[in-house]
Amino acid sequence: MKRLIGIAALFIALPLWAEQYYSATGMVMKIDVAHKTLVVSCDSIPGYMEAMTMPFEVRDSKELEGLAPGTMVNFTLSVDGTSSYAEHIEVRPYVSVEQDPLIARRLKLLNHISNPAAKNYKVLAVGQAVPNFTLIDQVHKNVSLSQYAGKVIALNFIYTSCALPNFCYRISNNFGVLQRRFKEQLGSDLVLLTVTFDPQRDQPEQLAHYAEKWKADPATWHFLTGSVPDVQRVTNMFGIDYFPDEGLMNHSLHTAVIDRQGKLVANIEGNQFTADQLADLVKTVLSQPVSRKRSSQVRLAHNAVSQASSSDRAAGPAFPVR
Repeated sequence: MKRLIGIAALFIALPLWAEQYYSATGMVMKIDVAHKTLVVSCDSIPGYMEAMTMPFEVRDSKELEGLAPGTMVNFTLSVDGTSSYAEHIEVRPYVSVEQDPLIARRLKLLNHISNPAAKNYKVLAVGQAVPNFTLIDQVHKNVSLSQYAGKVIALNFIYTSCALPNFCYRISNNFGVLQRRFKEQLGSDLVLLTVTFDPQRDQPEQLAHYAEKWKADPATWHFLTGSVPDVQRVTNMFGIDYFPDEGLMNHSLHTAVIDRQGKLVANIEGNQFTADQLADLVKTVLSQPVSRKRSSQVRLAHNAVSQASSSDRAAGPAFPVR
């Protein structure tokens, strides 16, 4: 009898489901400090769940400091029988496997030599309104950021001669995935902009040929070029470093998402995220509507910025419009 009582007491003392811990990684979609939650597009967690987008609670709102949409994070997921929460959240900085820190510093130095304005140019911060700019697309049409007021914009940077599949090709492929996943929203709610940082070689004809590889619709996915100063102005906004080297380009990687209000939601550095994670982020931004009145206000604001920024630059496209 005593033995049975002892065994029963042992079972009572044991938790129904011991707390378990899992290492997790993913891209941040949303942060809600007031409710101590964040939404993450998670990579798969072996033995626990497949890759998916889901919200996580944190016990301390300080865990959310320094996070923004598009941030890649590592964290620990704690799960018991009744609840789960994220802890030990750390930003996962982009580290190129091809570029050691010395080469990265050299790239920035060389970029400042060839593009002096970059040294003193303040890169846009998340939440800031993106100034208007006008470039030329693959069918020789002027494309201005302001004409897409009220729409979500995904923006990336490439050059068509890039020979490495895990750089420009991967960045372009990400947009190829967006083009397929958001087929119904493209044009009406979402626009894709790809800017070359090699405008001297990537003229509209070359961009058109490159766009064909991705079956890009020129009405919804614009490959953009322009004069060197105009392109540099855009690359400076988003912190792109690049420098010609023996016929190729040493360059950094950035992918940006701009919301319907014309504000920068994310400026993702590198290539260490999946196309599906980028698509999840775009879907999150698309789910945040803006009224027609607000859209009109955004358009006026874009136009005002455009007039101010172009007052000291020559008007007209970099290439003849055909």
